[in-house]
Amino acid sequence: MSQVYKWGIIGCGNVTELKSGPAYQKVEGFSLHAVMRRDIHKAKDYALRHKVSMFYDDADELINDPEVDAIYIATPPDSHGYYALKVAAAGKICCIEKPMAPTHEECVQITNVFQEKNIPLFVAYYRRSLPRFQKIKSWIEDHKIGVVRHINWHLSKPANAIDLSKMYNWRTDANIAYGGYFDDLASHGIDLFMHLLGDIEIANGVSINQQGLYSAMDSVTGHWIHKTGITGSGSWNFGTEKREDHVEIYGNKGKITFSVFDEQPIKLEHDGVVESITIEHPENIQFYHVQNIKNHLLQKMTHPSTGVTATKTSWVLDRILGKDNL
Repeated sequence: MSQVYKWGIIGCGNVTELKSGPAYQKVEGFSLHAVMRRDIHKAKDYALRHKVSMFYDDADELINDPEVDAIYIATPPDSHGYYALKVAAAGKICCIEKPMAPTHEECVQITNVFQEKNIPLFVAYYRRSLPRFQKIKSWIEDHKIGVVRHINWHLSKPANAIDLSKMYNWRTDANIAYGGYFDDLASHGIDLFMHLLGDIEIANGVSINQQGLYSAMDSVTGHWIHKTGITGSGSWNFGTEKREDHVEIYGNKGKITFSVFDEQPIKLEHDGVVESITIEHPENIQFYHVQNIKNHLLQKMTHPSTGVTATKTSWVLDRILGKDNL
């Protein structure tokens, strides 16, 4: 690889400290050249700590920096489309933090612009690239549990201190994330399930705000059908006594059990035997996602998480939340 792609980050907040930012420095052929945050002092502090050459408090300056080849948008979802269209206009490679945008319609608009300009667009649904879930995918493709029939996911957690204090949190602001933590967390699982089992063609659900702690929905249930005929169901509640994260994939000859977020062992039950494997995440959880961006740019592979795949995920989320009826 002769070219070094210089990246810039718009919104160098907490998610970029360990999960993602360092990956753009560790992957061979990539470098993190510039960061932007509206607070220039915080941008400078990030740049100094992470040894980044340039820092800005104006996104346009970063986007138009002639040294920057590619841009990672890590701001809240309601601004993703605004910045993505500017990046597309500048003709630069882009990766957008998930969820891609607050609505399916906006995702379609973003994806269409990048496709028209033939510019690579990626979305940070990084679980598609993690070895833990690649192992599960290999079990399914190798028919370890026979023909897959159904997938079920339950995710719940108690209200946290910020929720109970009723302090502002963009993740639970219905104007930014109508589904609240469902948008932020469940999007990871729904996207992963389509990677494992194929696209979803029918999806429905109901949602409600049970606690009244914020404006977004805090309890969601849904069901869906994959194009392969596999059925799915899920329940997500963010006001329960304890945290639970449990997925079961049922086949006609066995079952796979795992967690979307917790680093618990993944379990395979077949032929009366239970196989349990622990596969740890990398230090920077987006490392393999970023590495696959490089491989995509080198035409060694097609990245598993693009604007096209993320747009499909957004459609399912909207259907489960019943946004068509709003």
